[in-house]
Amino acid sequence: MTHRIKRYSDTFRRQVVLEYEGGASIPDLRRKYGIRGGSTIPKWVKKFGKGIFRHELVRIQSADEIQRVAQLEKQVKELEAALGQVTLEKLKLESIVEVLQRDTPEVVKKNERRSSDTSATKSGNKVGAE
Repeated sequence: MTHRIKRYSDTFRRQVVLEYEGGASIPDLRRKYGIRGGSTIPKWVKKFGKGIFRHELVRIQSADEIQRVAQLEKQVKELEAALGQVTLEKLKLESIVEVLQRDTPEVVKKNERRSSDTSATKSGNKVGAE
């Protein structure tokens, strides 16, 4: 029984490396071209590639973990939207206070510090019920 040794041209090797760098996986390329050696393509990538060996990230999670991550991502989006609404409301109220203070300074007295600067307020200088 004779054993056949395959020799691949540099052009072929470079083509395989280009496909790998384009996103194809090593097992897929081995099947596609009938390359048997497990370390053959990684050697070609090292020799002919752009110097970056691409690794695949495989995340193993249970169904509960996947569901929990999706739930947390949804909650983050909801909280970001709520924060945006609160920020807009704060800006709107600060603008109203500035206009009132400008137009009727004797009626509205504004705190010396903005509410975003500190949570403590000075007594006697309250804008309204907080």
